[in-house]
Amino acid sequence: MSERDTSALGLGGTRYIGRPKQPTISVYTLVEGEYQVSLFRAGETLKSALFPKLVLSAEAVFSAGQPRYLPTK
Repeated sequence: MSERDTSALGLGGTRYIGRPKQPTISVYTLVEGEYQVSLFRAGETLKSALFPKLVLSAEAVFSAGQPRYLPTK
């Protein structure tokens, strides 16, 4: 497989979501003209420079995306 073909494998994503893949929330913050990413996974509380008093767990975000008629794991 050539280097051009590897993009279809999604190998760059492991930098952000880990190996093995796990649900991850990315929050980007603009710092001195460049974006910096903060990653949040299960068991972590999201932190936001824009909303410093916001208390929101990664689990709350993940469960909000689950259909209500299916049991969650």
